[in-house]
Amino acid sequence: MLSTYFPPMGLRLTTPRLELRLPGTEDLGRLAQTAAGGIHETGSMPFAEPWTDGTPAEVGLRAVQYNLARMAEVGPKKWSLNLVVVHEDTVLGIQDIGARDFAITRQVSTGSWLGRRHQGRGFGTEMRAAVLHLAFAELGAVAAETAVLEGNTASERVSRKLGYRPNGASLTAVRGQAVVEHGYRLTRQDWEKHRTVPVTVTGLEPCLPLLGLAAAE
Repeated sequence: MLSTYFPPMGLRLTTPRLELRLPGTEDLGRLAQTAAGGIHETGSMPFAEPWTDGTPAEVGLRAVQYNLARMAEVGPKKWSLNLVVVHEDTVLGIQDIGARDFAITRQVSTGSWLGRRHQGRGFGTEMRAAVLHLAFAELGAVAAETAVLEGNTASERVSRKLGYRPNGASLTAVRGQAVVEHGYRLTRQDWEKHRTVPVTVTGLEPCLPLLGLAAAE
């Protein structure tokens, strides 16, 4: 099995409605379909890198290529786990969690997207709660950070609901225009106050060396 040589393929995060895992071949195909089906309104752009511009086929291809590239980069100094979010055998989107020098900083960052037809059902909160549990309860993180482009109110609501606090703002270029990007930071203490989603993690121990941690931790 692939997980023998690349242990993150065996990692599973389970919540009451969702399973999060690194995508296999079939998952990538279904992920491409979800991305091609639309993520946001045509006139808006919630991503600093406007990868959803283009035809459905182009958007689906980018989703596949990006996820394969992230898997290839996983290592102790820098890692990003782009996990497909699955509900009742349907791939809803992506929830990622990543870090640089995690063994030293104990800090992670997150990002996500959901297919448009799966939005508004609480999945965004549940899938972010899953990776925050992985970070704080399983990996010993001290903080998690995320960023939201101005106008992405849905993502802001998820962050605030889970206990994040505003952490400054900056300007970034999106489609040739300056857009305000708001930062949010979640400490372990605030995470503990706001955690409500039960999460089960399996297959983590073999992954620890690739995430910069000793297996005994």
